[in-house]
Amino acid sequence: MSILINSDLGEVSVDNNVVASIAGAVATKCYGVVGMAAKNKKDGVIRLLKKDNMSRGIAVRVEENGIVIDLHIIVEYGVNINAICDSIVHNVQYQLEHNTGLKVTKVNVLVESVRVKE
Repeated sequence: MSILINSDLGEVSVDNNVVASIAGAVATKCYGVVGMAAKNKKDGVIRLLKKDNMSRGIAVRVEENGIVIDLHIIVEYGVNINAICDSIVHNVQYQLEHNTGLKVTKVNVLVESVRVKE
């Protein structure tokens, strides 16, 4: 599925995977984020996604007012989860609106797991 942007010069189509890739890259650069997470539907186990497969932990929905993004993340033990989530929301919203011109109405951050350093 893709997002269509109409202007005087023509029509631009932005694929949801592009939006998810930008959101994932921005989120993983925030302090305290270990990576994106995916839940195995068979047994419900959460696993850390590799950098090339990051968009699997992100859902992009198009609504009438703009786009909504759900980010499933894994955070580092000992960090303030509320501060991390606020940082992710603001950074992802700013970068997507700045780089794509799309209106981001909501960014939902779902912390799936906490990773303890070994």
